[in-house]
Amino acid sequence: MTKDNIREYLLAKGRELVVSQGAAFLTARKLAEASGCSVGTIYNQFANMDNFIMAENLQTLDELAGSLRKLSPDSSAYKTLNRYLDGFVRFVLSNRNLWFMLYHFHLQASVKKLPRAYLRRLVRVIEIWRPAFEEVFKDIRPRERRLSMQVLWLSLFSVSSFLTTRVLDDMNSVSKKTICKLLLNTYLAGLTALKKD
Repeated sequence: MTKDNIREYLLAKGRELVVSQGAAFLTARKLAEASGCSVGTIYNQFANMDNFIMAENLQTLDELAGSLRKLSPDSSAYKTLNRYLDGFVRFVLSNRNLWFMLYHFHLQASVKKLPRAYLRRLVRVIEIWRPAFEEVFKDIRPRERRLSMQVLWLSLFSVSSFLTTRVLDDMNSVSKKTICKLLLNTYLAGLTALKKD
């Protein structure tokens, strides 16, 4: 097995562990057991588990971007933003453990500065929303529009942690998807009202 093959093999095994057992189950020792590779081999490939998790998260962000790109624009930019939201929520709910790992990496990682490749993946996801957002708010100055879009994404990203938990799953009066819809549409309505002032 070549160095690249070992790396890909470890990432695939790690992904299987996270999907089946959860992010908390992923340790170098557990990965070594599941893969048949030594802990030393894992650290030779990734230096530490933060780097390993970052590589897993890159793949998750690529999958999210690919999933959103498959969605065709709707008849209006406003409806398109709602379609992207539905796609985002669907992706997170279908990949709870992987998304939990990604979200909590941002809170707990010892990495002081995210590498450019990682930041590019985050920007790539946000950029998918940009044309529809710009169409809805074409009257807002570009700098304010860009800031508003970043605030929206950060808000949705924050709520996405809630999507990964089973908290309130038994409350039939409100769904997690509805909470995200309300967040998006209330935010869009607020910006619309502000731009009229």
